[in-house]
Amino acid sequence: MTIVDTPATATGGPSLAQERRLVTAIPGPRSQELIARKAAAVASGVGHTLPISVVAAGGGVVVDADGNSLIDLGSGIAVTGVGNANPRVVDAVTAQLNAFTHTCFTVAPYEGYVAVAEKLNELTPGDHEKRSALFNSGAEAVENAVKIARHHTKKQAVVAFDHAYHGRTNLTMGLTAKNIPYKSGFGPFAPEVYRAPLSYPYRDGGLDGREAAARAILQIEKQVGVENLAAVIIEPIQGEGGFIVPAPGFLPALVEWANRNGVVFIADEVQTGFGRTGAWFASEHEGIVPDLVVTAKGIAGGLPLSAVTGRAEIMDSAMAGGLGGTYGGNPLACAAALAAIEAYEEEGLIARAQEIGAVLLGRLNALRTADPRIGDVRGRGAMVAIEFVDPETGAPDPKLTAEVAAYAHAHGVVLLTCGTYGNVIRFLPPLTIGDDLLVEGIGIVAEGLKRA
Repeated sequence: MTIVDTPATATGGPSLAQERRLVTAIPGPRSQELIARKAAAVASGVGHTLPISVVAAGGGVVVDADGNSLIDLGSGIAVTGVGNANPRVVDAVTAQLNAFTHTCFTVAPYEGYVAVAEKLNELTPGDHEKRSALFNSGAEAVENAVKIARHHTKKQAVVAFDHAYHGRTNLTMGLTAKNIPYKSGFGPFAPEVYRAPLSYPYRDGGLDGREAAARAILQIEKQVGVENLAAVIIEPIQGEGGFIVPAPGFLPALVEWANRNGVVFIADEVQTGFGRTGAWFASEHEGIVPDLVVTAKGIAGGLPLSAVTGRAEIMDSAMAGGLGGTYGGNPLACAAALAAIEAYEEEGLIARAQEIGAVLLGRLNALRTADPRIGDVRGRGAMVAIEFVDPETGAPDPKLTAEVAAYAHAHGVVLLTCGTYGNVIRFLPPLTIGDDLLVEGIGIVAEGLKRA
């Protein structure tokens, strides 16, 4: 860590010094001013993880108004995989901004939307004929995937899984498992949403993937009935639920069952998509081909864009005008997406995710060996987590988790927690981070664990 006496000049993008640097305590005085303004102007339901005022970000760092440079192990919740202010994205958006900002695609179409759809049809799993529709957020895309599945099957029921997170709109709150802070007091929720048990290897008592799938399928058949079921929706690796990686065989068994029974299989790849797990999409690790794939987050380098991509016969079942929205597939966001996809392809970022995963898993498993309070280390690529537990009982330990995260924040590391029980720390660095920063950030987490 470098200590300096005056705030650093922050210009954004890759020109930022790639270092952890503390000028003040966190939060510094300028950040405190913004947080005070936030409290007076912004609804209290809109929380924040770190009490800082960001002025620049790029590579593997975030710089605040006081000149502190923090190691970024969050990527805006897996959004800035290509790095913040990626030059390709900046140039593409600037050019589009100078051309036009909006027409509404459903009023007057433009090439950028079509080009993004073509790339998604090409990149998502499966070689079948596909169609895509663009939206603004992950939750909006999930809602539209459910709409499409219901329209195609003429059935209403939808099954999500334990520990799922699919969004904060009314329907997606129903799909989401965690009550606080996402659901409590916001009901009633949309009907015909059901929940099935997930494969959670660390807590499944040795149940393998096929056995866990059989358990879930039995519950679905008995409590919902395939004759009523439009779709099952699942994150191939769960995000907010705790970065749970299902046991091998779980996802393929679900897909096989869904295909046999005319149930639409929806893969929510909002957090796992676009190279995050060391493949274009996490579905590829299990060799599954979803009927519909939902994407957002890493798709556009920080601009709001999401999509549903899937089998042509399913996607085309909705009537003309049944899908869309004023801002869905905005020209600026589409330009950003095409540039971001180019960055993933041309800058070796998917391979970089694999390298990051090797560093994370190696270092964190070493910590686990030395400290029994780390019950599990899991994940793929640049999507890795540690689960904290009571070493004697295996019970979740959210208090320890919060203490370690707070230490990291105070010492210049952007770090996120997650998990149904609040006992998981997740590592989501931008794929542009250097190994030196990554290792230093892990070291700060290790220091926090020692002191807790």
